[in-house]
Amino acid sequence: MVNQFTINAGFYMLMPYLAAHLAGPLGLAGWAVGFVLGVRNLSQQGLFLLGGALADRFGRKPLIIAGCALRTGGFALLAVAGSLPALVAASAATGFAGALFNPAVRATLAHAAGPERRVAAFALFNVFYQAGMLAGPLIGLALLAADFEAVATCAALVFGALTLLQVRLLPPDQPSEGAPVRVLEAWRSVLGNRRFLAFSAAMTGTYVLSFQVYLALPLQAGRALGDRGDAATTGLFAVSALAGVLGQTRLTGYARERWGPGQAVARGAALMGLAFVPLLFSGGLTALLLTTALLAVGAALSYPFEMDTVVRLSGDRLVATHYGLYNTVCGLGIALGTVATGALWDAADGAGLLWLPWAFMAATGLACAAAVAALERSGRLAVPVSGAG
Repeated sequence: MVNQFTINAGFYMLMPYLAAHLAGPLGLAGWAVGFVLGVRNLSQQGLFLLGGALADRFGRKPLIIAGCALRTGGFALLAVAGSLPALVAASAATGFAGALFNPAVRATLAHAAGPERRVAAFALFNVFYQAGMLAGPLIGLALLAADFEAVATCAALVFGALTLLQVRLLPPDQPSEGAPVRVLEAWRSVLGNRRFLAFSAAMTGTYVLSFQVYLALPLQAGRALGDRGDAATTGLFAVSALAGVLGQTRLTGYARERWGPGQAVARGAALMGLAFVPLLFSGGLTALLLTTALLAVGAALSYPFEMDTVVRLSGDRLVATHYGLYNTVCGLGIALGTVATGALWDAADGAGLLWLPWAFMAATGLACAAAVAALERSGRLAVPVSGAG
């Protein structure tokens, strides 16, 4: 838990301010800024599957340590890099680092918690995750009073210290039954898990909705509030993180008492879609805050059961590889969904149909909920822990 809080605090103290550093003091053109940021996202989302398979092949602890060490180097390079090649290399390193440790961290948590405590563990995990997202930008903003180099150096020091702590304190992996599975064999096994692939596809739209905190909601804040849009966007991030921190464990306890895992995930997805309904009627600050809060609550409701479902569908075998493929599928969905959202935004703006993107978001969430509910009703999510069908 502390590991993930520190990872997020270190990451988010730097990343929100990277684009302004690239475009401002370094004077990069817009396409170059987008390229540097895109390389980071692609190197992380596109390599999650590799990182997960490597964790199952060589152990979770070594991959967590390697990822933190690589991000230390990437952030240190960002502190001094002034040329585009160096910036691209640093960005790729920070992204690949996430691909190495993210699946391994989740697999470690799932293994340590066990079947009975897994949902509660992932609920608490999300509290620490959101708290790190909330603390990181505030720390970075304070350090930015000096300069960006101070921010990047401090972020590198955070990950360097975290790397050493992982070496000393992270419990070693327990030996696996049988010989370690080779990477290609792990990929073939996971890609043959049809129930898992169906669940991954059904959940992709919810990640597109979550990403709107970075895309459509800030665009609407700028449209509605003009110069105050940036301040409103900061408020939206704070509301999103606080909703996860304050409501996660209560939501999870409430859902566990009343619903099965599939039902909780479906209801969370439906709430994420319905979160955009207020913006169908008003584009002002109140509607933006309400949408952000409901979106965060829906994600918090779904998340622990979603992560538990991934483990159950894996049959407790090659868990990190399953998480890696899950993140890769959802990452590709975010990339496609972001392009589609941007195109729909432009088209709706030109036609005067400002409600259209929000209707699309609402329909996406309800479609995801219906897909998950259908998988639940058909029994395709009820996979015994002893085997992945």
